[in-house]
Parts: sequence; C-alpha cells; structure tokens
Amino acid sequence: MSSVKMTLTGGREIYVPAGTTLEEISRMDGVVKSSSPVMAAMVNNKITELSVPVMESANLVFLTLGHMDGYRIFQRSLIMLFLRSASEVLEEDARIYVKHSLGNGIYCEIENSREFEASQLGTVARIKARMWELVDKPERIQQMLLDLPDAMEKAKEMSLKARQRLFTYRRFSVVHMYQFGRYQDYLYGYMLPNSSMLGRFDLQPYEEGLVLLMPTRKYPHEVQPFRPLPKLFEVFQQSRDWSRILHVADIGALNEQISAGKLRELVYTSEALHAKHISNIAQEISSQEAVKVVLVAGPSSSGKTTFSKKLCIQLRAEGMQPHLISVDNYFKNREDTPLDEFGEPNFEALEALDVDQFQKDLQDLIAGKEVEMPTYNFKAGKREYRGNKMKFGPEDILVVEGIHCLNEALTASIPRNEKYKIYISALTQLGIDEHNRIPTTDGRLLRRMVRDHQFRGTSAAQTISMWESVRRGEDHNIFPFQEEADVMFNSALPYEMAILKQFAEPLLFRIQHGTPEYAEARRLIKFLDYFQGVSSEEVPQTSILREFIGGSVYEHME
Repeated sequence: MSSVKMTLTGGREIYVPAGTTLEEISRMDGVVKSSSPVMAAMVNNKITELSVPVMESANLVFLTLGHMDGYRIFQRSLIMLFLRSASEVLEEDARIYVKHSLGNGIYCEIENSREFEASQLGTVARIKARMWELVDKPERIQQMLLDLPDAMEKAKEMSLKARQRLFTYRRFSVVHMYQFGRYQDYLYGYMLPNSSMLGRFDLQPYEEGLVLLMPTRKYPHEVQPFRPLPKLFEVFQQSRDWSRILHVADIGALNEQISAGKLRELVYTSEALHAKHISNIAQEISSQEAVKVVLVAGPSSSGKTTFSKKLCIQLRAEGMQPHLISVDNYFKNREDTPLDEFGEPNFEALEALDVDQFQKDLQDLIAGKEVEMPTYNFKAGKREYRGNKMKFGPEDILVVEGIHCLNEALTASIPRNEKYKIYISALTQLGIDEHNRIPTTDGRLLRRMVRDHQFRGTSAAQTISMWESVRRGEDHNIFPFQEEADVMFNSALPYEMAILKQFAEPLLFRIQHGTPEYAEARRLIKFLDYFQGVSSEEVPQTSILREFIGGSVYEHME
C-alpha cells in the first residue's frame, strides 16, 4: 500500500498509509501535542472532518476543542446528540427549538409536549440519560446527500416550517445532511465522526425550556457550573417578541419579506422598535434624579458610538443636557501601556487607562468644578489637553462610552446610585431554522469587517486574523460584567445581514486559498449565501447599521 506524507505543525513530517483517516492519524503517538481533545483537522487550510481518509500528501493541522472551529464542531455535534435523544424521548408531535447561547450553554425550548409541561425536570433527566447511553454505546454520525426536493420533503415530514422556507431560497440543488442512527437532520457545518467523543455535557431545566451545557474553550475537559444570566435572557426574550411583531423569526421569513417587496416596512418598523427602546431608557434615566453618569459598554461592533449619540438626543428631549465622552481619551501614554502574555501592548486591559485621573475628573464635574477634558492622540500615543473645558450645571449628565464601563473598578469613587449602566450588544434575532442558530459573534464580525474596510483601510483577512484576540479581550473585560447593567440594549437588526452581504462578500472573496484566514472566509461566504442581498438605500441615516456601512447622520456629532 502506498504512503502519503503529512506535514504537521512546526514542519514535522510523518508518512501514513493512503486511506488512513484523520481520526486514526490524530491518535498516533506524538502527533497531537495539545491535551485538548481533537475535533477536526485543517488539511491544506481546509477544514476536514476526522472521518475523512487522506489519499495524498498535505499540510495538516489538528483542530482541538480549544480552537474556534473545533469548538463549533463539538457544539454542533452535541446539539445533534440532544436533538436525536429528545426526539426519541418526547412525543412524536413535540417540537424542539435551538434558540441562542446563554453563558456556557445553548438555550432550547420544547413545544407541544404534554410530558415536558407536566414534568420539566423529569423530561430533561430522561433526555440526558438517553444522551449518555449514546455516548457509552456510540454510533456513527455520517454525512448524506439529498436532492433539494427530497430535503424539502424531509423538512415537511418533520414539521420544520422555517427549514422549508429556508430551502425555498436555496441556490444549490443538493443538501448536505447527517444521519445519526435512524435520526436525520440538517445541521449547518461540520460534525464529529461518532457520539463517543461527546461525553462532556450537562442538561438543566431553565425558565420555559432547558440549557444544554458544554465545556468552554478555556476549560475543554469539564463543564463549568451554569451561571444564570437573567438580564441577558430577558433581552433575548424581548428580541423574540420583536421577531413576532415583525413576522421575521428566521432567514426564510426574511427572504419572504424581501421577495414580497416588504423590505421598507420591515426596516422602518425595526428602526421604530430601536427608537422606542432608547426613548424608554432615556425616560428611565431622567426619572432617577441622583444619576449623574450614564455608562455604556459592550463588545466590539455592537454600535456603542451611535447608540450613545442617539441616547443623548433622547436625553435632551427629556430636558437634560448630556455630554458624551469616551473612556479611550484616558489611555495612558503608549510607553506606560501594560503588556499581554505575548509581550504586546494590551490596550484592552483596565490598567491601560489612567483610572485615577478619570475618577478625579468625574468627581470634580459632579461637584460643579470646571474640568479640562483630555483628548488622546492615537497617532502620537499620548494624552493631550487642548483647552476643551467642561462644567456641570443642574441639568447636565455625562454619557460615557467604553469597554470597561460596566466594571465597577472604573468608577469605584462614584456612588452606585449616581450611575446608570447600559450593556449593548448585537444579539442576532434570526435563526437559520428551528435547529440552527446564528452565533451573535458572526454578526459582529461581519459588521466590523465592513466598517474596518470602509473607514480604516483594513482588509477582511486582517479583521479575521485579529478577531481571536478581540474575543479574548471581550471574555476577560466585558462579558463577566454584563449582568451589572441596569438595562440591556440589543442593537441587532433583523434585516442587517441582507444589507451587509453586498459589502462583505467582495471582501471575503479576496482572501486567497492557502492563507490562514481562507477557511473562515469560506464559512462566512456560505453563511451569507442563505440571504437575499438588498441595497442599502432603504437604511435610514439614523440607523445604528450606518455606523458600519457609512452615511450616518451622527458621524460628525460630538
């Protein structure tokens, strides 16, 4: 039998018999250095499932659960295990919905099930037990190809109306599905080869549904205890209610509205819901006389800047005099910036800010003193004072925007009752279908990619390459504090992917095969293919989306 050469990370070369599967190679001594479990492989920069045999020489990188793509594959396969187990435990006409992320888990709902309604705890326990049976006595998860009409019929048999809508607008004549025992389903993306590799999970009842818990990338060998996030859950439920108002809960429904010529109505109703929520927040702030500082924080590309400016307008309508400042103006001089674990300047650390000066300026303003406000010169890497002075009157209020604004350490010297904290994020409202969710990070990544190309001259490849670092900073500096907020605002718009598509696709197609960012670019291109693209002309100049595509009326507003 002929051998093929596999070039591993670091240039090491091994020879294996042609036809050896990637899973078999991963188990060879010394091939995988990481203790994190292997989920897939990158073969010549293309993500490949472990069940695939190698037939020719290639560069080979194994993807563990600690890698973003490896984590996606584990999560998707675990959802497949849950769906099959639930379908076997529940009544035939029960309906299962995979909704959204929640902490270190995925929130799911079960409808039309008398068993679940009668005993939520008992039903979850039976599903969980069945999942463990399939881990202990594993079965293969195999890819299968169906012609589009057959896939449509399968979706009809399963009463998956959102999937039927999705396939109505599919451009390809075949559909890649997966078979797991007798259970067949369409789950978007790659899978593990069998259920033996899924023995890291938990299942717990939560609110009206349940949470499917899994390891994190940081702790791949264990499932961390579930920490309820009631405020985040509430904003997801609000988004669900908005989706019902708009009649757009999934991609197929969005495509239907676009095809029916109802985009304008959808756009303006979505924007009205945003405006109403911001107005309600402003009214809540104005009703609390002690509040002197409004703090706005959220992850990258959430629309913090535009939201803060829109909030200022609504605060003026309530008779207040808001002053918008950015915490970024309190960066320390570049030579004083702390370094991260890689020896690079860590601009996202709290220690990168002159917290003492920031707190002193806030205290002085609240006390009615005149304060000269700084401006950070990013080109020179220095904080400068240019004569910009500020003094508070009785109706004045500060609106402060920055990634650390929910961290009490940033404003520890200001009494809590004088602060109002707002968490903003783009929590995607749409699902792909009943069993496939859209990760919120994908929407933010596409927003940032378009914005950075438009306004910062950054390529899509550069945005993708730095995204992992951005996410690490969010995990450390933002997400742990999100429940500290007094209110949360979801900046995602149900129509935005159809708009972003025309901007993002050309950028993604420029990423060449053989580059490290190619696999992620192809994944995003396939994702955007679900959407009908539309012109940005219908997007109002007041929309948060304009912060990313250009043309915002707030662009030069201070």
